[in-house]
Amino acid sequence: MGKDFIAINLFGLIVVRKGAFFSASSLNHEKIHTAQQREMLFIFFYIWYVLEWLVRLLCCFSAKKAYFRISFEREAYANEYDEEYLKHRKLYSWLRYLKVTGKSK
Repeated sequence: MGKDFIAINLFGLIVVRKGAFFSASSLNHEKIHTAQQREMLFIFFYIWYVLEWLVRLLCCFSAKKAYFRISFEREAYANEYDEEYLKHRKLYSWLRYLKVTGKSK
């Protein structure tokens, strides 16, 4: 992440880096994270997020690759351009993204 950081979602509050371009798709991405956080009662989202990142890091030895392989991120990136996604999203949809197939970023 580092320099690539545009925004972070903290308990439903979206914080945008000063001077960063924040698009409609970026906002939708963060709204997907808010839905994920709510269904996991916020704290369990962060616990799972960190644990999954650590597991992914052990598998690919790259912090950036581990980040892009986190199921929460995979769901958000896959659907950030679909403005209707949150209207039809099912609870715990991120579970479908646990299995990593093919090449990730």
